[in-house]
Amino acid sequence: MKNTLKHILLVLLLLLPISIYAQSYTFRGVTMAEGLSDLLVNSIYKDSEGFVWLGTDNCLDRFDGVKIKHYPFPTADVKRKRVNVVVQTAPQELWIGNGLGLWQLNKSTDQMTQVAPGEINFTVYSLFVDSKNMRYVGTEKGLFVYKEGTFERVMPDKNMFSPSNRINGICQDATGLLWLATEKGVFSYHPATGIIKGYQYAINGNAIQFRGVAQIKNTLYLSTATAGIITFDIRRHEFDRFPDLGSNIISSISTDGKDMIFAATDGNGAYFLSHSRRAVVRSFVHDARDKTSIRSNSVYSMLVDKEGIVWIGFYQSGFDYSLYQSGLFSTYTFPPYFTSADLPVRSFYINGHEKLIGTRDGLFYINEKINIVKSYVVPVLRSNLILSIGYYNGEYYIGTYGGGVSVFNPSTLFMRNFSNQTTGVFAKGHVFCFENDKNGNLWIGTSAGLYCYCSTTGELKEFTTSNSQIPEGNVYEIFFDSTCKGWICTETGLAIYDPVSQTIKTNVFPEGFAQKEKIRTIYEDSSHNLHLLPDKGSMVTCNLSMTHFYRTPMNASLHGNAYMSVVEDRDGWLWFGCDDGLLRVKDNNKVYSSYNFSDGLPSPIFTNGTAYKDPKGVLWFGNTKGLIYLHPARLKDVRRHPYKIVLTDVLVNGSPIDSLTRKDYAQTGELSFAHNQNNVTFRFVNLSYTDPATMVYEYKMEGNDEEWHLLNGNNEVSYYDLPPGNYTFLVRIPGDESSTVSVSVNIALMYSLWFWLFIVTCVAFAGVIVYHYRKEKSYLPKISISLEEQTNILGEEKLHEEKYKTNRLTDEECNLLHQKVRTYMEEKRPFVNPDLKIADLAKAVDTSSYSLSFLFNQFLNQSYYDFVNEYRIAEFKKMANDARYAKYTLTALAELCGFSSRASFFRTFKKSTGITPNEYIRTIGAFNQ
Repeated sequence: MKNTLKHILLVLLLLLPISIYAQSYTFRGVTMAEGLSDLLVNSIYKDSEGFVWLGTDNCLDRFDGVKIKHYPFPTADVKRKRVNVVVQTAPQELWIGNGLGLWQLNKSTDQMTQVAPGEINFTVYSLFVDSKNMRYVGTEKGLFVYKEGTFERVMPDKNMFSPSNRINGICQDATGLLWLATEKGVFSYHPATGIIKGYQYAINGNAIQFRGVAQIKNTLYLSTATAGIITFDIRRHEFDRFPDLGSNIISSISTDGKDMIFAATDGNGAYFLSHSRRAVVRSFVHDARDKTSIRSNSVYSMLVDKEGIVWIGFYQSGFDYSLYQSGLFSTYTFPPYFTSADLPVRSFYINGHEKLIGTRDGLFYINEKINIVKSYVVPVLRSNLILSIGYYNGEYYIGTYGGGVSVFNPSTLFMRNFSNQTTGVFAKGHVFCFENDKNGNLWIGTSAGLYCYCSTTGELKEFTTSNSQIPEGNVYEIFFDSTCKGWICTETGLAIYDPVSQTIKTNVFPEGFAQKEKIRTIYEDSSHNLHLLPDKGSMVTCNLSMTHFYRTPMNASLHGNAYMSVVEDRDGWLWFGCDDGLLRVKDNNKVYSSYNFSDGLPSPIFTNGTAYKDPKGVLWFGNTKGLIYLHPARLKDVRRHPYKIVLTDVLVNGSPIDSLTRKDYAQTGELSFAHNQNNVTFRFVNLSYTDPATMVYEYKMEGNDEEWHLLNGNNEVSYYDLPPGNYTFLVRIPGDESSTVSVSVNIALMYSLWFWLFIVTCVAFAGVIVYHYRKEKSYLPKISISLEEQTNILGEEKLHEEKYKTNRLTDEECNLLHQKVRTYMEEKRPFVNPDLKIADLAKAVDTSSYSLSFLFNQFLNQSYYDFVNEYRIAEFKKMANDARYAKYTLTALAELCGFSSRASFFRTFKKSTGITPNEYIRTIGAFNQ
């Protein structure tokens, strides 16, 4: 018995790596088109903050999941810039090794400086930092140990030019012993005693050169350029060859420290290997027929980070990375017999160990107790599109599109027709729903009306527009609430089935209710509120008597137009499957979270009425790419966002802040700008490395914004013409206060505080003088002013009107000129010229500049520029609604409309409309959808 248990445990251990890495990966490719400095990616490293650093052929690049930032080496020697290795040496410090030597990057100031250029002015191949922050630098001329600010050189071979001194890889075992992979064997080095021992390996008399080293337990994994992977037992000091990977050129090797080895080849892709099984458990190779495969087999670098994201750098193709998914949601599988992945699930029914899944391509029956999986399609069914599944008297009723109803017996696994007729709704109609009532009847919603079936008597009662008040069209839902009232949802509106009178009524709804709308799903929560989900638009929530009801529009964190399904979990949260994601809400949408691809959803599109909570509290949802499930308790265990939101860049008046400002911000957490540096752009990112298009943020500028604003698929926010004052910019994951990141911003006054204090003092002093002067004047005798003097004073007050004295136009003349100008602006569109002057416009309409000035300022009460900008804003709105301009940036559109700069465009648009262009674009997008 003990031996049997041992064998079972051994099998489980052997299968563990397969189960962990059997997940599916979705790769995204990044090239120079996305900002990469070069197509050759020679090294990849992820720091503790979550940034990914890419060593290319000529530069160090930082990738945040959206944008790439370059950190060039300040030298003209192009041939030696290739980055071989990157490592973090302090929270805000990186060391980089390349052909020029050793470099240090200060992340706070973005300053790149060379380290010990007098000592290390040759190629650095490897870097290692131990738990005590001892730093080791592997070069082409030995190992350099950095401690207490100085470097000490260690030579495996006294001969400077020996290939043994080329240190290509470094790792450390549990005893503190360093292992060095060199061009001539592997060496052990004891940092405390300085003792070095070498071990060489040869094949057919030829010494093998090692390119890198990684360790699991007592085994070293050594990469080579001619013999694949070689293992070395550090206890027995024995070499061995690892199974062939189809290429002997191993360009990168690393491990998770437990059981997995990650190996990259130059020519045959990348691999996950099992230490315990000594076998390949996962491969990533390029396949021209498979669009989901990696883009090249010539892999130069590879990293599998602690979140399980796979990073693969290529020779001339940039890099690929697997999009992050937290694993909060799972796609139902029953291995090795069945997976629902990529199945368009239209309906499902869960009954203990039995699961029925209806798709566009037939019905699947899974019995997990006896390991049976069956699929049913035409001709067993009359249609492959399964719209609904119900359970009634021990059998499953299957509703199809165009194929009526079939009945499935789980005991015999036999499918029969509900009706023997070859025509009619139960043979060739659409069947949308099944619902049981408390009297043992089965209700069936179809394209030909509503039916009530009793299996005991065999009676089938029909409700149509000819014999009841049921509205016309398809019957999508029949739902019995806790008072046994039946809610009937049809193509053209709602009706109520009264179980007492056994009649259908339509005149029981209050004014303003949704009785004329196309409702697809109704759900009653634990508080006995009903949620009516329409085909599109706002959800209606009401109490059972309909004395209180209200509408809830689609949550702004999703782009969708419709709530598709709803279910309540054990904690009172409502989960809504939508046509663009999944939503969890409480307190009437005041508290919410939205879920998308990064949480494990294979598709953002959910199907109508397919949500269910099983007896264990697990939530199930029908999705266009599988049957999805979640145990809400996992919300506490799964890190949806492994890293915090990070402020990546700040631009002032269109230019990045300088290193001095960055340094001040790193020390104080505050950004201070002059009065004319008041156009500020914030760039930020959630370092989760998921699909950028699915990223959603909320932002707010305290001191400027009253409400939080939503940002979808973008990570940049701009503010223009900020007045002097103190502000706080806030950004967070929607609905997640704990994720909030803040930045303090100060816009200085035009003059210093001392200057304004001086002005106030002067004004106060002048006020005192004027007061005393008037007080003394009040004692003087009053002198009357003659009529002639009064006339002179009035004349002086009207001097400003002399400007238009010779150009005064009558109202009729103004109307004619106004019409002439408008006609010219609409037909000739001169406003697209950013240099259009009033003199140009006057000449075009055959009048004088003074006459136009009078028209604008005196008759229209607006400036010339406000008049012209009205046409430019109207032109922008027209382009924003035109699909031909969908790919244009806001700056490009502004230039096409005649604005001279982005800043003037944003300022004018906000002044005219009260909202920013970005906010306008979002409202247009939501409307068009």
